[in-house]
Amino acid sequence: MAAGTPVWSVDPRTGKQREQVTLEATPADVDAAVRAAHAVRGALADRAVRAAFLRAAADLLDGEAARIVETADAETALGPARLTGELARTTGQLRAFADAVDEGSYLDIRIDRAEASLTPPRPELRRYKVPLGAVAVYAASNFPLAFSVPGGDTASALAAGCPVVVKAHPDHPAASELCAALLRRAAAAAGLPEAVVSVVHGFDAGLELIRHPLVTAAGFTGSVRGGRALFDAAAARPVPIPFHGELGSLNPVVVTPDAAAERAEEIGAGLAASVTLGNGQFCVKPGLVLVPEGAAGDRLAGALAKALGETGPGVLLDHRMRDAFAAGVAERAALPGVTAPVAAGAAGEHAVGAGCLAVPARALLAGGPYELLLEECFGPVTVLVRYAGQDEAGAVLDRLAGNLSATLHVSAAEADGAPGPAAALVSRVTELAGRIVVNGWPTGVAVAPAQHHGGPYPAATSHSTSVGVTAIERWLRPVAYQSVPDALLPPELREANPLGLPRRVTGTA
Repeated sequence: MAAGTPVWSVDPRTGKQREQVTLEATPADVDAAVRAAHAVRGALADRAVRAAFLRAAADLLDGEAARIVETADAETALGPARLTGELARTTGQLRAFADAVDEGSYLDIRIDRAEASLTPPRPELRRYKVPLGAVAVYAASNFPLAFSVPGGDTASALAAGCPVVVKAHPDHPAASELCAALLRRAAAAAGLPEAVVSVVHGFDAGLELIRHPLVTAAGFTGSVRGGRALFDAAAARPVPIPFHGELGSLNPVVVTPDAAAERAEEIGAGLAASVTLGNGQFCVKPGLVLVPEGAAGDRLAGALAKALGETGPGVLLDHRMRDAFAAGVAERAALPGVTAPVAAGAAGEHAVGAGCLAVPARALLAGGPYELLLEECFGPVTVLVRYAGQDEAGAVLDRLAGNLSATLHVSAAEADGAPGPAAALVSRVTELAGRIVVNGWPTGVAVAPAQHHGGPYPAATSHSTSVGVTAIERWLRPVAYQSVPDALLPPELREANPLGLPRRVTGTA
């Protein structure tokens, strides 16, 4: 790598630099990484080799679990228990994508046989999906493994047959380099060029990457501001490219009056646990909670305040985030009519304390400066909105932008179909979010085929998911072959189906 700015590993518990990890990538470095990835894209064409590569990567990561967890914890303060679970999720994703590659339905093979009797006549058509090419991945701050170098964006792109250049997050450069080295070892073990995965560091490198003419698509997890800048850059290129960004999300929760009356204390305690999980640094943290006015709502708020008050201070991923959290909470708490049942904010020189704010729905609906309460505040805080009736709750929901999740807490009778607002609320929040949760909490996103982790803007910039095997669809494009002789077709589409792939023929399985 050419001479550049040093990249340091920093301990968020102290704010001190630990070690110099590497150098920021220069434009020449980024160009070399992308050109190398583009040059080896054909090496990923063999599905069996790709699957073997993904499994080898999972095995190597598991084999180095202790070193990975220690390195990531030193840079993120997320703790060994959390990081051990995240590593298991990461290697599980890699193996799940390997299984998907073996199975082959992601290719979405469709065959329509020629039919001259139709009007107009139908020619022979065969359709499947092909990889886009070199993909840029922008790693997340809050998941140094599962949404970083070896994470879901990388795994899904590699599974699709696309080489990857990852822009590492500055909060965990040492963990990024360690995981990248293991992925490249796995590539070599599977007989692939190591250039199928590479990593670059630095803010300017991220801009160079999205603008590079050989990058065909990008995946991003991060802030609205950063994601939107990259999204706009992707669209402004001479040849625009897909940009699959996961940005900000408020993840609203609505508690019905009957649910509050039935189990106020349970909901309040569960809300506190969800808000403080990972010190509030989850993209699906519930940040706005609609609670009915009255005695049951008071009990819920009291249970929430009690649980938050018993939560000790924690360290955020870096001091910039800590300062932004403290400033954001203070600005919100200063709004007229906003109270702080449990004060959140700075707790000592390096940590923050969890808390909650409360505001009447009628104040929030006034707009103006209260719009700030409808923006994500990254860290362990949530906003209780006390509503007087369903019309007022609905009016608040109407003010919300797109979200990754929306959660409803309903009574047992409402869950069984008894009259009440539950059914209408499900329909209403479906317009707002990519995942609807009932009588649970949004934190904890299962990696499963039916999962959807995305949502209307600004939760995401596309309608795809970044979690689950269907994330592979982001890095593929369909191609149809019309009246092409069998000998000239790709093996996936030939009549004899030599690869044994699932296919749909003339509309039937």
